[in-house]
Amino acid sequence: MSTDVRRLLRKVVRGFAATCLTIAAFGCRDGANEVTPYASVDQVFAEPIFGAFEEQTGVRVRGVFDTEETKSTGVLNRIIAEADAPQADLFWSGDPARAFVLIARGLVEPYVSPNAARFPPQFRAEDGTWTGFAARARVLLVNTTLVAEGDRPTSVRDLADPRWRGRAAIANPLFGTTTMHVAALFSAWGDDRAKAFLTALKGNDVRVASSNGEVKRLVAAGEVAFGLTDTDDAYGAVKEGAPVAIVYPDRESFGTLVMPTVVVLIRGAPHPEAARRLVDHLLSAPTEERLIELGAHLPLGDPKPSAVLPGLDQLRPMAVDYSRLAQEMERIQPWLREWVGVR
Repeated sequence: MSTDVRRLLRKVVRGFAATCLTIAAFGCRDGANEVTPYASVDQVFAEPIFGAFEEQTGVRVRGVFDTEETKSTGVLNRIIAEADAPQADLFWSGDPARAFVLIARGLVEPYVSPNAARFPPQFRAEDGTWTGFAARARVLLVNTTLVAEGDRPTSVRDLADPRWRGRAAIANPLFGTTTMHVAALFSAWGDDRAKAFLTALKGNDVRVASSNGEVKRLVAAGEVAFGLTDTDDAYGAVKEGAPVAIVYPDRESFGTLVMPTVVVLIRGAPHPEAARRLVDHLLSAPTEERLIELGAHLPLGDPKPSAVLPGLDQLRPMAVDYSRLAQEMERIQPWLREWVGVR
């Protein structure tokens, strides 16, 4: 082989290697082929949504999820612990209050998705720090075998009614949406009244379950007459054919607590471009329609109306400041730990 041919081959090899490095760098830049969402939304609902995104974009989704018992707190605390070296690209929260914990700590990167305008102003921030969609509500799930239609409880206050002594259940208020609901009561009623209510629950032998899903099981099995849970768990019992009815509480007084799921972008996310694409996907009409179908979420945007779920215009949503609830949740945590019996 001549010297000229060898030189030509070396140039070709160097050029090919440089091209490969460029392609590899482009593929890794801004996480073009990968995104890591942390989610407290139930994995059974989130994974089909992530799967649709993967199919449409070719971007691999590495979801990290909470357990049922540590709902909303596990991945939230992990994001806080990783603040100096973020591993999550975004946080998809099952309730809005947890997202405000991250906002208050400066761990959120604002992003106004083109799909955010679909949602009412009260469920999104103008600066793009958070956007709420596909909501759940806090409801009373009633066993219809044990409770006649005319005797059904209609308020969360019925949990403290002596006629239901030992026959009602709530999830552990240290975790998940129950914490948010208790914080909403503290915010609406004030400390004295809210503490008196929680104390009355103890005196009424209200059963404290490990999770909202466990509340659903207790009611469906007839171990309690009714319980406080979320719409996704409640409608799950209906689909399973359990002898249950769903009551949207306090529609004639202070209202039903409505909890949009919320998505926020993490500041310093390792894959920011892919994360923004996933946010756009989550806020799309097809995604909200899928969440209505999969998990009985209430529509907040403009998807097709649900045949079984009420719209916001059919409810009396509880008046809440979601950012204040985040502060309330942290403030009352020590008292709740004592209430539960955790030192």
